[in-house]
Amino acid sequence: MAVTDETLMQQVKQGDLRKTSDLFDRYHKQLYNFFVKITFDRDLGHDLVQNVFLRMIKYRKTYNETKAFKSWMYQIARNVYADHARKNKVLGADLADVEQVKTYLARVDEKMVQDEREKLLYISLFRLTPAQREILILTRFQQMKYEEVAKIMDTSVANIKVKVHRAMHKLRETYLELEKI
Repeated sequence: MAVTDETLMQQVKQGDLRKTSDLFDRYHKQLYNFFVKITFDRDLGHDLVQNVFLRMIKYRKTYNETKAFKSWMYQIARNVYADHARKNKVLGADLADVEQVKTYLARVDEKMVQDEREKLLYISLFRLTPAQREILILTRFQQMKYEEVAKIMDTSVANIKVKVHRAMHKLRETYLELEKI
């Protein structure tokens, strides 16, 4: 029987920092994908994942074993990204120019943008607000349940459903506009 994430984190909390490597093995790819889809920068994605695990170790005493580990970890990930965005003024940036977005996407791994539709999808995703992009990445790409996302964002499931609906509507609208170009 596999050891649960919560048990591993409890061991880390109690001082067995070697167990962090087990959690890293389980979650580094998911976190990396989350950050790459939010930042469109692979190198930055690696850095932000490292920062998440450093913070997990630093703040291990704050982990509440009655809560889901994954929610706690994604709260840290959101804070890591928010700190990065604040330091680099990313949240205020609006790269609406399609040519500028295409240039930005050139750095994204070719596997992510294999065909034209996928490119349009990623450009459309990039044109969303950071909050809209984040909610879609968590629910659609990370395939998290609304309940998990509600815990991460400290809001209600109904609020998450509304935000996902609005973000999907905006994504669809943007995609169809780009498809006409």
